[in-house]
Amino acid sequence: MMELFEALIQRQSGRNYAEKPVEMEKLQKCIEAAMLAPSACNSQPWSFVVVSSPEKVKEVTENILNVGFNQFCKKVPAYIAIIEEPALLSGNRVSQKYAHGDVGMAVENLCLAATAQGLTTCIMGAFGPEDRMKEILGLAPDANLRLVLSVGYAAEGDPIRPKRRKPLEEVCKFL
Repeated sequence: MMELFEALIQRQSGRNYAEKPVEMEKLQKCIEAAMLAPSACNSQPWSFVVVSSPEKVKEVTENILNVGFNQFCKKVPAYIAIIEEPALLSGNRVSQKYAHGDVGMAVENLCLAATAQGLTTCIMGAFGPEDRMKEILGLAPDANLRLVLSVGYAAEGDPIRPKRRKPLEEVCKFL
């Protein structure tokens, strides 16, 4: 398994997938990594739906293609849907104030775990008609479906693109 900083450098939004299924053990490891993310008051305001059966992958892909872009999904072998759940904070208080950030940390853990296992991911906020996607995933109509991630092996010859980031001085102040 690769070192953390190597995974940070290699993680990218993959849009060129090999036609190769993803092992269930690797998908499960990705979910386990997501579950290790920190959250406000340990609320763990997330749940996941792993889609890897060819029939369901086809349904999810067709729904995503309705958006008009994300054409790369035609070769995606698996998806992971991210649902934001109610966050129970201290004092039995439900608040979504921190849940969005908590879910984001879980997703990054998931993506880094995928990268460390030789997989690539692409985080999508546009995944077709939401009501239809919820139906495909077996979610309640009021579920808070946040993201759908494509997961798979990068096609051969798909290079790691150089990272373009703002300079440190532009984004950080040391006091």
